[in-house]
Amino acid sequence: MSQRVLTTESGAPVADNQNSATAGVGGPLLLQDQHLLEKLARFNRERIPERVVHARGSGAYGYFEVTDDVTGFTKAAFLSEVGKRTETFIRFSTVADSLGGADAVRDPRGFALKFYTEEGNYDLVGNNTPVFFIKDPIKFPDFIHSQKRDPFTGKQEPDNVWDFWAHSPESTHQITWLFGDRGIPASYRHMHGFGSHTYQWTNEAGEAFFVKYHFKTNQGIRSLSAEQAAELVGKDANSHQTDLFQAIERGVNPSWTLYVQVMPAAEAADYRFNPFDLTKVWPHADYPLQRVGRLVLDRNPDNVFAEVEQAAFSPNNFVPGIGPSPDKMLQGRLFAYADAHRYRLGVNHTLLPVNAPKATTAQNYGRDGFMATRNGSRHDKNYEPNSYQGPAQTDAALSAPLAIHGWTGTHEAPAHVKDDDFFQAGELYRLMSEDEKGRLVANIAGSLSQVSREDVIERNVAHFAAADPEYGRRVADAVAALRD
Repeated sequence: MSQRVLTTESGAPVADNQNSATAGVGGPLLLQDQHLLEKLARFNRERIPERVVHARGSGAYGYFEVTDDVTGFTKAAFLSEVGKRTETFIRFSTVADSLGGADAVRDPRGFALKFYTEEGNYDLVGNNTPVFFIKDPIKFPDFIHSQKRDPFTGKQEPDNVWDFWAHSPESTHQITWLFGDRGIPASYRHMHGFGSHTYQWTNEAGEAFFVKYHFKTNQGIRSLSAEQAAELVGKDANSHQTDLFQAIERGVNPSWTLYVQVMPAAEAADYRFNPFDLTKVWPHADYPLQRVGRLVLDRNPDNVFAEVEQAAFSPNNFVPGIGPSPDKMLQGRLFAYADAHRYRLGVNHTLLPVNAPKATTAQNYGRDGFMATRNGSRHDKNYEPNSYQGPAQTDAALSAPLAIHGWTGTHEAPAHVKDDDFFQAGELYRLMSEDEKGRLVANIAGSLSQVSREDVIERNVAHFAAADPEYGRRVADAVAALRD
């Protein structure tokens, strides 16, 4: 193979890539050295703004294969036939730390999945926990500010973390997940994934169902203790990236089985919990898991920046047969995710290869903006309706309409019979073995004992006690012992 010629951005050949042009031997550099100036200017602009949350991530390609008939619940084409495969891309991530953070830390994990379907891309944005810390998106910026680096000290502060949770009792359930045994996954391959939110499925007859997604790892659950995680971070801060990359390169392709819980839409209003509350789960005894298919990852990205950092997942990317529910957090994310990508990547980020549809073609009247590459020809109009056979609407709704009533205003979510902030956290605690409870209490106490204000500690302990009296007493005792 002949040696390729190094060129400038404009394609001109580069004569010398080892020495800058100078005014004589040993003299100052020349402004006319355009190769030098272009190279330095290009280098200065290699980075884009990192994600505010989920900055540290890893990704892989794969496929989703339908194994069970779910056409009674949804008309989504990629779920229409047993054996059907759809190409996918997934991005795993930590939440709170920056792009340079470590993988093996106590933090929820993002589980964002893009299905390249023939009806357009469907994005499912979830976590490795079935619940979250808050139930209303208006609190999201405050929550994240409390978890990120303090603007004065430049590091995560237990005072901030626990002060917010002290004033947010709905966080108790997620805290119990986070500080339990599954709070630090051993790898991305050895954790479950959840859609977390409630979504709507609609079948061909127009019947609506509310669903929750559960991706169960086929590798088995493996987690790290705080001590194991600290040791691993010291050895390889990129441990989860290393594990995922090497497994796929070896041909050990990780997989997950997808199950859904299905609730007929008519049952939502009278269910004992608010089924759209992100801080709560649906007990499996009420709505058993129903198998849908399997997700397999079999190819690493060729370029991490282009395909992982520029990957954009937006929960408003629905396909026919799948739509939103009244879940407040989901409703907020329908705007926030896409807007974050427009800020980070530009309005034309959907044209990037990792984000563009693969099984169909995007056809709309979006034009111009930074880095526009799809502007049409002289025959294409940029308005609709038109008389030139441009793309037109289908008049077929993607999902069933949601019934609404009442007055506009800043309402709290409607109360259901069992709606409170502590019951499910207590149920989770009581499901744990004695060893699991001991580790949970030790993990919470190790963090909570670092808080400087006694009233913040007392308020958080009261939340655990409200979930289960023994839970609260053991946390109080453990914190007291560490502070003596």
